[in-house]
Amino acid sequence: MNPAEFPALGVINYTTRHLGPVIRDGIPRLDIHMSHTTRDGFAEVWPAQGVVLSGEDQGIVHARDGVHMFCAGRIAPAPAYVKSARDAYMTALDLLASAGYTEIFRVWNVIGRINDDNAEGLEIYQDFCRGRAEAFEACAPEASRIPAASGVGALGEGISFYLLAARPGRTTSIENPLQVPAYRYPERYGPKSPTFARATHLRPPDGADGADRICVSDTAIYVSGTAAIRGHESLHIGDVEAQCRMSLDNIAELLAPGNIGRHGLSGPTGLASMRQVRVYVREQADIPLVRRLCQEAFPVATDISFLNVDLCRRELLVEIEGIAHDH
Repeated sequence: MNPAEFPALGVINYTTRHLGPVIRDGIPRLDIHMSHTTRDGFAEVWPAQGVVLSGEDQGIVHARDGVHMFCAGRIAPAPAYVKSARDAYMTALDLLASAGYTEIFRVWNVIGRINDDNAEGLEIYQDFCRGRAEAFEACAPEASRIPAASGVGALGEGISFYLLAARPGRTTSIENPLQVPAYRYPERYGPKSPTFARATHLRPPDGADGADRICVSDTAIYVSGTAAIRGHESLHIGDVEAQCRMSLDNIAELLAPGNIGRHGLSGPTGLASMRQVRVYVREQADIPLVRRLCQEAFPVATDISFLNVDLCRRELLVEIEGIAHDH
């Protein structure tokens, strides 16, 4: 373990190459190939709340601060991914369990060649989902504790992932009444359904001082990657504007006061509560239109970033995720 005082829990660089994960200066770091040029890249920094203990176990870098735990890993390119994905996730889940951070509230999965077939003829995304599901089944989380997640393409090969977890009693999964829960998708979408909730509600830790820090002291809702899906069907095939508008409508329904209350929760509601937004767009040429639609939908102060990558279904053209805060 490398103790460090008040650093970050983790740093993710969205850049022009894959690198890591590594521990540098006591901080877990992972570079993900998601940008076409250095000009398009950016860093995502997850702040810590106190003294951080960081380390590396079986290829998973991790850090914890007494409130949250961060893990990041990379799965090397392979003919098939079910075993390596299962093993990597099992390592991360075991680390979280042994440290007492048993409630994952957000996961990002970045998958190279996501829509291509593996050596066995199964789509790589479906191959990954099978391994991830087997890992989660082994620890048997309740449906109310399945985390928010995104699964999108990368510009290189292999799979990178990172996640954030809390101590017990702070998270609740949120579903959208307009959509079938992803973990109940029919078999047509793969041998194992994707293991994620539409969002996760994270209440403040006991004794929070109200400081305005992401994922720490205010009530937050972590919105999963959201696309033009109703029920379990993709809609508006080939129409990026209609898909973007439906994605925004789905987030609005997810964060509607009635839906938040239906889950027995209070906290941020509506698109106006979204403070950080990330938008994945399949075609570079569609980004100006998608940018305009998102800027019209979200408050001026919302931090919106755009990435040009493939998505989890071949027919989907845009996917939107973010974090909603209650102040």
